[in-house]
Amino acid sequence: MAGPLQGLRVIEMAGIGPAPFCAMLLADMGAEVIRVERPGTPASKHDILSRGRSTLQLDLRAAGATQTMLDAIASADVLIEGFRPGVMERLGLGPDTCHARNPRLVYGRMTGWGQHGPLAQAAGHDINYIAISGALHAIGRNGEAPVPPLNYVGDFGGGAMLLAVGVLGALHESKRSGKGQVVDAAMTDGAALLSAMMYGFKSAGRWNNNRGENFLDGGAHFYDTYACADGKHVAIGSIEPQFYALLRDRCGLADDPAFDAQMDSARWPLLKLRLADVFRTRTRDEWCALLEGSDACFAPVLDWDEAPAHPHNVARGTFVNVDGVVQPAPAPRFSRTAPDQPDGLPREDAAAVLRRWGMAATS
Repeated sequence: MAGPLQGLRVIEMAGIGPAPFCAMLLADMGAEVIRVERPGTPASKHDILSRGRSTLQLDLRAAGATQTMLDAIASADVLIEGFRPGVMERLGLGPDTCHARNPRLVYGRMTGWGQHGPLAQAAGHDINYIAISGALHAIGRNGEAPVPPLNYVGDFGGGAMLLAVGVLGALHESKRSGKGQVVDAAMTDGAALLSAMMYGFKSAGRWNNNRGENFLDGGAHFYDTYACADGKHVAIGSIEPQFYALLRDRCGLADDPAFDAQMDSARWPLLKLRLADVFRTRTRDEWCALLEGSDACFAPVLDWDEAPAHPHNVARGTFVNVDGVVQPAPAPRFSRTAPDQPDGLPREDAAAVLRRWGMAATS
């Protein structure tokens, strides 16, 4: 497989959510990834997060399994695991043991709470991890309860992406030092890090604790979603004055003085109602014809079926169809080392991969 990470050898301890997403990112960029999972785990073409890697089914508690893993680790560049702290140590595969076998190994650890701290051993999910970062409190409508943003902020943005960056950073350093290290990626840390700009706004007095009252949380009339005549929605993000002026012009509001004081937050609730009335006068497609592609910062709100068919996504190949399963294509784009498109599961038998790594596979 082509890609900028071609030649990188990764072992992924199978799990759910962020660790598989991180492994998918590395595989999408050309890394050779072996996914180690329990015997009897079924493969599914619908498990998009497992694309692009080979699978080794291994009972980690069986006799000889630890030695098989250590043999593979000796030839690997990266190991990724997403268990609770201490699980890998109890399996005889903790960082100290692995580094004794392979000093240059980058050992990526993905957890919700982190490897230490009062909550490190507690169960949790995305919604819990982002709750203590401040991020969840900020998402939702004014006067209503916080709204879970699916599991984007903790699992994927604050978890998998953070782990991927950490792993690549550690790999870069290892080229100078010849030594690996442990990457402790916690979703609580990542969700807090994603909130850096908001904490900056808060300290500058430009953001308050009341969700739905700020300029990026749906409080402002110029940054929100609106229902159209057909019940579908559009998204508006006309923050800058020139973009806001164009929005007003296209919506027939250029001469309405009520919209002059764009940043007067006291007027936002009334102006939101006014804009809502305007957008209800046309269908979503009619608004697209009027605003899409302009500097008004406009986009239709598309569902899972509509998004892959949008002309911009089609032109860029943002989505691909693999064995009848529509899924996002690898990203970002590389000008010289473009990776192959994803193919079906499994890519290659794990035994063949391990032989190429210089060891015999154990089934």
